[in-house]
Amino acid sequence: FRPHPTMAALNQTSFWPVSFLLLGMAGLENLHTLLSIPFCLLYITALLGNFLLIFVIVMERSLHQPMYLLLAMLAVADLMLSSSTVPKALSIFWSLSKEISFHACLTQMFFTHLSFIAESTILLAMAFDRYVAICHPLRYTTVFTLSMMAKVGLAAIARGFCVMFPTIFLLQRLPFCGHRVMPHTYCEHMGIARLACADISLNIWYGFATTLLSPGVDIVLIGVSYSLILRAVFKLSSKDAQLKAAGTCSSHACVLLMFYTPAFFSFFTHRFGHSIAHHVYILLANLYMLLPPVLNPIIYTMKNKFLREKVSQVLLGAGQ
Repeated sequence: FRPHPTMAALNQTSFWPVSFLLLGMAGLENLHTLLSIPFCLLYITALLGNFLLIFVIVMERSLHQPMYLLLAMLAVADLMLSSSTVPKALSIFWSLSKEISFHACLTQMFFTHLSFIAESTILLAMAFDRYVAICHPLRYTTVFTLSMMAKVGLAAIARGFCVMFPTIFLLQRLPFCGHRVMPHTYCEHMGIARLACADISLNIWYGFATTLLSPGVDIVLIGVSYSLILRAVFKLSSKDAQLKAAGTCSSHACVLLMFYTPAFFSFFTHRFGHSIAHHVYILLANLYMLLPPVLNPIIYTMKNKFLREKVSQVLLGAGQ
């Protein structure tokens, strides 16, 4: 028995919506045009800064070193993170298009979370890079080789893929009963799941477990790395050596705070902070998509004299 095409279409429509309607900053619709200005300026800054960083590192052979290659990977992850969400958010703010198809929504969710996990993995690798450079400098060149850098990049992508691929099936198994309005600027796992008219316990527990086991574990390991680094730094006899070692780590510490603080605050607010205004949560969810991509290139360039000189040479050469 083959169902009538119209019946099949109705069943499919009731199970998965054809599209979702993204409302943006629900409750702040009258401020959408105003909000689009900083969003647009920050996104342009993120694109220019990260593309410039990648270009300089790729073109300058003296920067083909593990630390700078990790920075290039971080820039790629930042571009993926911001570009997967901000263009659609701007489209909503400018009232160009608030709709997104069901499969496009899942695709956006997949790449948004994948790039976040990949970036977290790269930040962990950068912490380990600093640990080996400061605590075991004689072993640095044998541990951090070019082949090792390639493996780190592949591991970051593979890890994000393995964590996020099951969520596609976890969402596709849910019926939505015509619910399609999402008070958000982009699609995320729990935001989609909460529209379903079925038990989403599996989605909640999977999301909670993967957050604790991917970025959560990364934070713990990064913390261990930096406690060992600080212990080694304070053992250095020279004050200048202490300041230099601390300086190389301070930029990384700033990036970590900027990346993880709004991300985890957003994550826990979504699950437990029901008293917090929804537009505050949405604003935080957008901050961790925009702030790291904007500030990472600036922080690392300003803190690293050699990189700053190379970037300046490229900018001055382009201006002539």
